[in-house]
Amino acid sequence: MRSPIILSHGSDSGPDATKVSALAALAESLGWTTLRPDYREDDALGYAGSVPARLARLRAAIEAQPAPPVLVGSSMGAFVSGLASLEHPVAGLFLLATPESIPGCEVDFDVTPDVPTVLIHGWRDELCPLDDMYTFAARRQLPLLILDDDHRLSASVDAIVGQFRLFLDQLAARA
Repeated sequence: MRSPIILSHGSDSGPDATKVSALAALAESLGWTTLRPDYREDDALGYAGSVPARLARLRAAIEAQPAPPVLVGSSMGAFVSGLASLEHPVAGLFLLATPESIPGCEVDFDVTPDVPTVLIHGWRDELCPLDDMYTFAARRQLPLLILDDDHRLSASVDAIVGQFRLFLDQLAARA
């Protein structure tokens, strides 16, 4: 049985956002099941204020799954996906434009060691400094794909979908 995939959108976005929708469509076409929590209500609490509420919503989604899920996230969705992996078993992490920290938030970004993880970031990310994620990836020896794009990664959706397919193929081969 394949792990379910939970896709978490970024702030100022929604469950039907372009990247999340494209990744969900690919996964579903390959026979994976997907879930896209809606964090818009949580995001009204501000960046730092939304983290506990997003984590609670993501925890509930993880606990409702029949097997450890693959977590996919963009920006704030990536941040809480990594933190959720510290609390619950997950099958993999595919994280985009991840902030290493959020001003006012008590915890910094982290992930469970030994979980298949891919980080994707834009060279020109104006919100989440590349240097922070580069340092994190180097410290953890995690793959980091850097694309010629900004924080939204909107010019790189096709490349991201291609990388996601490779990631899912690798997870399927491990099962």
